[in-house]
Amino acid sequence: MNINGIGSAGYPAWYSAGKTQQNTQGKSFTEQVNAAAETPKVYQIFSDKDMLWTGGNGTGLSYYLKYAEDSTKEDPVILAKGVDENGDEFERTIHVRQVNPESATVVEMRALEAHIGIEKLGGFTSLPMEAGAMGLEDRRDFMDMYRKEIGGMKALFQRKTTAYYEYNMEVYWDYIIKNDPASRK
Repeated sequence: MNINGIGSAGYPAWYSAGKTQQNTQGKSFTEQVNAAAETPKVYQIFSDKDMLWTGGNGTGLSYYLKYAEDSTKEDPVILAKGVDENGDEFERTIHVRQVNPESATVVEMRALEAHIGIEKLGGFTSLPMEAGAMGLEDRRDFMDMYRKEIGGMKALFQRKTTAYYEYNMEVYWDYIIKNDPASRK
């Protein structure tokens, strides 16, 4: 269904026209969505005061983040625990200063987002919309995703959303420069 240029997924119809994204397992985006729809998901994540973030995305990936016991100011370490898009349990340890937004998983970016403490616009995610279709092992260039998202929002004259994504992208760039000045292109 396409209403005034908006596709059935809520994205502009041109946003994914002609593109076939491949994940690490070689499945197209459509195959991933169909597989996720057919996979029964039964999971619960409870929040407590120690959790930095809890939630999931449209693939069925669901997890929480909290600082690991061995986390320090010099080496912030975040524990991610939950279920992946196939319903399999997982646990990851993320050294925040090693997260590279130019090649990161959605879980790594959520850990970075939580550590930095990016203010969310009315609960709106700081990550590009495309992150909602990523599985646990999918790795993307989030800075490129921001560029595409910003371009799309500008084309739709969504000034506030454009400004919000530009702000988020700049916060992540500032973090990268602070931790590795040679990394900015």
